Amino acid sequence: MLSYLALGDSYTIGEGVPAEGRWPMRLAAALRAQGVPLADPAILATTGWTTDELAAAMDAAALAPPYDLASLLIGVNNQYRGRSADEYRGEFRRLLGRAIALAGERPGRVLVLSIPDWGVTPFARDSGRDTARIGAELDAFNAIAGEECRAAGAAFVDIAPISRDYPALLADDGLHPSAAQYALWAEAALPVARRLLG
Repeated sequence: MLSYLALGDSYTIGEGVPAEGRWPMRLAAALRAQGVPLADPAILATTGWTTDELAAAMDAAALAPPYDLASLLIGVNNQYRGRSADEYRGEFRRLLGRAIALAGERPGRVLVLSIPDWGVTPFARDSGRDTARIGAELDAFNAIAGEECRAAGAAFVDIAPISRDYPALLADDGLHPSAAQYALWAEAALPVARRLLG
């Protein structure tokens, strides 16, 4: 079986959904259904992590490279905590480089998903947040991630439009995506991941 490492935060660990509902698990299952022998992912992700916290966790983790596929989705908590786009660029670039190294120095085996727009959620509205500002800041972060992926040769899948098109597909907390929304993310990532795995 091909190996898969998924790096991220609440969106990768699937806050509020069962394990099989997480998008990396759904992606692996969908690839197997198409004849790609990809194992379920090893997931290194925790709700609330920022880029530097993920990096620290990677330092401490017992990882087993090279992985045949690595995915990365990180940055929402940087935006949530008011950190700058410039800081995000530097830290994301380093994380992307580490993901490429973990994929056997193969940038063509790294899949990055954009950050969804939590500004469309009831949590954001009900807490009086500036939802337009949230969306604009996340657009800036995602533009950076896309640029860094193109420069490094990694794949980038923009799922932010899905989060905006299906704002009701949420877990019980009114903030994190539901399994149904994760299924749409996996569907968007599937053709790209299949291409990466040849």
